Amino acid sequence: MAQSETERFTGFAGRYDAGRPGYPPEVVERVLHGLGDPALLEIADLGAGTGMSARLFAERGAMVFAIEPNAAMRAKGAAQPRIAWRDGTAEHTGLAARSVDVVIAFQAFHWFDPGATFAEIERILRPGGRAAVAFYERDERDGFTKAYGDAIRRFATDDTELRRARALDAFESWPGWSNVERSVIASEQILDAAGFDDRLASTSYLPHSGPQAGPLRAAMQKAFDDHARGGSVRLALQTILVVAEPKP
Repeated sequence: MAQSETERFTGFAGRYDAGRPGYPPEVVERVLHGLGDPALLEIADLGAGTGMSARLFAERGAMVFAIEPNAAMRAKGAAQPRIAWRDGTAEHTGLAARSVDVVIAFQAFHWFDPGATFAEIERILRPGGRAAVAFYERDERDGFTKAYGDAIRRFATDDTELRRARALDAFESWPGWSNVERSVIASEQILDAAGFDDRLASTSYLPHSGPQAGPLRAAMQKAFDDHARGGSVRLALQTILVVAEPKP
């Protein structure tokens, strides 16, 4: 992960933790399926952010090594006895060889160097282990979610969303896997006005200052006002999960 990518969330850590959606419980079930007692598992969470995904697996009893290069994100990170925070990157985790049973990267794989990350996954995974990536994406069959997505596309300052799609394809098609399974799991995020502000503020590829910030805010406010019911909107999501096992 390049330095510019490791630092891009420095000013967003608090809003990221408050504004981002969680993951459906089915995601954890599918990642851990068939691996036995979660309390006996050790997991590396690459690009762990503030620990949203790490918490899910720790709550199931697994020991999670949360690998996060951004100091502000680590400082905001989950304090949980089964989460051990590490200053590292997906390409250089600092973990010992063959030390974990599962490697996960949730909403983060697009910031990594794929080749170096695959090599690191191979190095730290134990025999019989597996890796998984997950991304939540908008389901724009929903009216509010479509309006929200239209505003994102109009004001986005970089190609993060395209990078996510390409990263998912790169992970799924890597020739080092012997078995790959993709799932799409529906979910949602209910946002009141304050939560909607946090959701927007957590998005690093939108303009939060400068001449485009005002028009962005106006477009998003209109989408909220047009679709709010009881002071809240529903953001329809799909969590795309790919679970893979390396070749022996």
